[in-house]
Amino acid sequence: MSRRLLLGLLLLALLAILALLITADRTGGVRARARDHVLRIPLPPAGEPIGLPKVEGPPDAARPLIVIDPGHGGHDPGAGAGELKEKMLTLRLARALRDELLKGGGIRVALTRDDDRYLMLTERSSIARRLKADLFLSIHADSVESSDARGASVYVLSEKGSSDAAARIAARENAADIINGVALDGTSDAVSAILVDLSQRKTLTGSSEFARLIARELDGRLRLRANTVQSAAFVVLKSPDLPSALFEAGYISNPEDQALLASDAGQKTFAEATAQAIRVYFARRSGASPSR
Repeated sequence: MSRRLLLGLLLLALLAILALLITADRTGGVRARARDHVLRIPLPPAGEPIGLPKVEGPPDAARPLIVIDPGHGGHDPGAGAGELKEKMLTLRLARALRDELLKGGGIRVALTRDDDRYLMLTERSSIARRLKADLFLSIHADSVESSDARGASVYVLSEKGSSDAAARIAARENAADIINGVALDGTSDAVSAILVDLSQRKTLTGSSEFARLIARELDGRLRLRANTVQSAAFVVLKSPDLPSALFEAGYISNPEDQALLASDAGQKTFAEATAQAIRVYFARRSGASPSR
């Protein structure tokens, strides 16, 4: 066999291998790359409730129980344009508050999530109700386009937001249960009807009292918005028999608020003030003399 013929056969073999590689890439390779961009979200089987978190604190079931809900999580990062996302900031604040309450004793505490997991909005309040909690607090960090906005605010439930801004914030948080435009869970008309029934005024009154206590304890310790206590139609607050509040601890879009809330000192101040509000609330409900 001549040298020229041998080189020709070798070239043909290389071209054949190259053609096979191109064909494989156009079939299986494309599918493999497509799979890399598919968002998979693990959800519990239909009809099965999510597992309940651990309740920490005194073993006496007669002691009051608060469920703390760190907003967002998992595929839902919440607000935050930089490296720090709302889902991680709220988790740090929730842990700091839990630890402060446990350190003081006398109150049982549970977190809806203690890691970076996704929970549907209705699951969060459902956890509190299934645990027979006495109080529910959802923690968030606000965000707006302007970096000038600063300060914490507290929200209680209203079928209509107390302001246009409150309604927009509620709509943003409620959108966490929508993926690719498909609603994972709807709001029950029956629950909405119960919420406006006169028999539920006691629950809404308790929520408002708790929100005012948070604002009072934070005053002079963390920056507050002018209208600190507001109302909005947050899905996560729609428990007809459970006093609930949503705490926007500050603006993650504001560099000063973000730096403070991300710091150990800021989280300590947040935890101490909020824990005191919780203790005063429970003391009033039990008939004991609150420390303030």
